[in-house]
Amino acid sequence: MIEQTIPIVSEQLPARLHPWHRYVAMGDSFTEGIGDPEPASPGGHRGWADRLAEELSRGHEDFAYANLAIRGRLLQQILAEQLEPALALKPELISISAGGNDLIRPGSDPDALAESLDGAVERMTAAGATVLLFNGPDIRDTPVLGLVRGRVAIFNENLRTIAARHEAIIADMWSLRQLTDPQMWAGDRLHFSPLGHHTITLMALEALNVPHTLQAQFPKPLAVRNWRTARSEDLVWAREFFVPWVLRRVRHQSSGDGVSAKRPTAGPIFGPGMPPGAAE
Repeated sequence: MIEQTIPIVSEQLPARLHPWHRYVAMGDSFTEGIGDPEPASPGGHRGWADRLAEELSRGHEDFAYANLAIRGRLLQQILAEQLEPALALKPELISISAGGNDLIRPGSDPDALAESLDGAVERMTAAGATVLLFNGPDIRDTPVLGLVRGRVAIFNENLRTIAARHEAIIADMWSLRQLTDPQMWAGDRLHFSPLGHHTITLMALEALNVPHTLQAQFPKPLAVRNWRTARSEDLVWAREFFVPWVLRRVRHQSSGDGVSAKRPTAGPIFGPGMPPGAAE
């Protein structure tokens, strides 16, 4: 069982817990919520951003939320496709997680990526928004992704510089040691599981200094696997997830081709289309 260090607050929360009335999320599959399926949610996925918006909306009857993230998007695509629509929604809080799909590609330059992101964050803060920046998790023990750990670390340090320069807030996934547990990851080993998204939501609320009603969840102990079982699972994963991912790269295709933002306009997080009991 992994130790949870994020404090838990009482479910009896006062109104007006934070100053934001309008939140816009920008990014790729991570922010879209891939790995956290929920058929009743827009787009069929929930994810940490939806979970965060749910908590932020409590005590704010006029709270509105938009999620412009689309799976497979590279940093420049996110900035080109999502920045102007995000600013047009006049958000008071913007989250952006971008660059992960770039970093796993051969030859990517974390310094150049950060330079592009810096200008975008400057525009967000100049518009009066609080900016929440997500850095990358420590993927040391993660198959395939672990190969680019060094690039992720460099990018993360650049993000700290950007945050300091523009008074943005860092959602520090690198320091979230709970994410090293395999059960925090979905079956594709590229995205987070519902447990992972829940844990990241807790961390983001802590970074924003927002009291909340969420409670920590812990992974159940895994059964001991022998070598043969583990290798068999690796082969299944390679056939179902890794090979299709490689083929998309070769064919210059994206998992986000033909996909549109699940919440392109700002509106209440609770309401028609939400999971049953979500507003409780």
